[in-house]
Amino acid sequence: MQRRKLFAVALAGVLATGGLAACGDSPNANKNAANGSQADYLSIGMPNGTVTENNNPFVGTSAGASLGYRWMLYEPLGQWNNTKPADSLKPWLASEITWSADYKTVDLVIRDKATWSDGKPLTAEDVVFTLNLVKSNEALNIFAVPFDQITADGDKVKVTFKTSQFTTQHKVIGQIPIVPKHIWEKIADPATDPIKEPVGSGPYTLKSFSQQGITLAVRESGYWQDLPQVKELRYTSYADNNAQTTALANGQSDWSFVFIPNYQQTFVAKDPENYKVWAPGVLGIHGLYLNTTKKPFDDPKLRQAMNMVVNRADIFTQAEAGYFHPEIKSVTGLPEGAGDAYISADFTGKTFAVDVEGAKALLATAGYKLEGDTLRTPSGEPVTIKLSDPASWSDYQTTLEILKSNFAEIGIKATVEKPNQNVWDANVQKGDFEGTVRWTNGGSTPFDIYQTVLDGDLYKPIGTAAQQGNFGRFQSPEATAALKTYSSATSDADRAAALATIQKIFVEQAPMLPIGSDNVGGAYSTKNWIGWPSDADSYAPMQPTQAGALDVVLHLRPAKS
Repeated sequence: MQRRKLFAVALAGVLATGGLAACGDSPNANKNAANGSQADYLSIGMPNGTVTENNNPFVGTSAGASLGYRWMLYEPLGQWNNTKPADSLKPWLASEITWSADYKTVDLVIRDKATWSDGKPLTAEDVVFTLNLVKSNEALNIFAVPFDQITADGDKVKVTFKTSQFTTQHKVIGQIPIVPKHIWEKIADPATDPIKEPVGSGPYTLKSFSQQGITLAVRESGYWQDLPQVKELRYTSYADNNAQTTALANGQSDWSFVFIPNYQQTFVAKDPENYKVWAPGVLGIHGLYLNTTKKPFDDPKLRQAMNMVVNRADIFTQAEAGYFHPEIKSVTGLPEGAGDAYISADFTGKTFAVDVEGAKALLATAGYKLEGDTLRTPSGEPVTIKLSDPASWSDYQTTLEILKSNFAEIGIKATVEKPNQNVWDANVQKGDFEGTVRWTNGGSTPFDIYQTVLDGDLYKPIGTAAQQGNFGRFQSPEATAALKTYSSATSDADRAAALATIQKIFVEQAPMLPIGSDNVGGAYSTKNWIGWPSDADSYAPMQPTQAGALDVVLHLRPAKS
């Protein structure tokens, strides 16, 4: 899941500083709500720092992706509710979605009332064009979907795949934005064009993009379902978590996905009646990715030892405020609750425990030497590591400081780098890092977690962007084969056997050190708008960068109605 994300997840444009968050001239200040009238807009923020004007829905580093507004302009074929990952997708641009028993074919019926924001009808040909565009452009096919044939017949589209899409059906249907053929067939490079004038099927159009914020206006007509009651969406990219939290607490931001230290006192207590936090857990995790192409981190014994000294309890209580990313306890990296049923027999009941002496012993047997407070490789080089995450993500920064202290206990000297979000994201994708805390994708099974870390099919050479996974450039043909077997298996027994192999590789080779589980929640206010998802009605994810954020906006209604 794209998590900060979506993450998590921003190309000269908006830079809202802490000063702007406290300023009455902020574009997101709810002035018309202060005198008792009903606000007709929704203020949405993310703590992503500087973003550049880029509305390309396929580019993960675009402003549209990092703030989430791409899903208000462009729509998927179906809506996947990852708070209920096993549920069928909700029909969206496709009114009917029918998979074959082997998940190698999907039949779609495209809505006959959908139109593009320029007034032209959305047709099955647009869907065929979009999917073929993704199929033929590796930079757009970020999920590595093995498309085969894509054809249209009237309002019907048939898509066949070279392999089963059992584990990726939610991506094919719910996470590929459909674009208009009559616009995109004229674009020379769809993977890099910033799409300054986006034309989509969603209920909103781009009204303005400036250093003060991005504003979307609701369409006047032509949307295929009832228009949202929110007339404008106003997005701001705040400098960091603190600036975003201040904006939430001051009522200048209605909705965000942001880590809030001491959230009850810092946010909720400012207006207990209206300020809320909802953080539903999902099958996705966060952890320290290690670049396995860089020595000595190509050595699984060193990675195992590092895994043994990570203090996950400290990270949960100190970095994640005891709520944001629940502690990972199983050595398989699967989160408690959502992942319990998927833990193989080999690792049932096996949990992490800090074991500094055990880590030292393991390193000694592998030829490493601890000289004073310095660990040296078998060839005598000191072991150092550069840890990197965006300066604005305070929880990750605290996590890195804890990891720095943990690794020092076995003689590894760590330094912490703090690039801005878009620089960091580009570095991670290109493999220009040694260690970084990042999330995995999430799905209806553990497949997405392990695929993000282990899948050789997502492997890219250093310097080539890997958008959806294998950021550490881990290579294991056995893991890749087991992932393929799991995704294409036709029985639970075959899937269980493949998953056991996957978990064994993940545990024993430790290409990523799991830390905390994911959530797709958010902090929000009911002062102006109500109808948000909750435990009682978890109809969609709360995170504003998720595709399901559009479903949330469509559910909102004025609080003073």
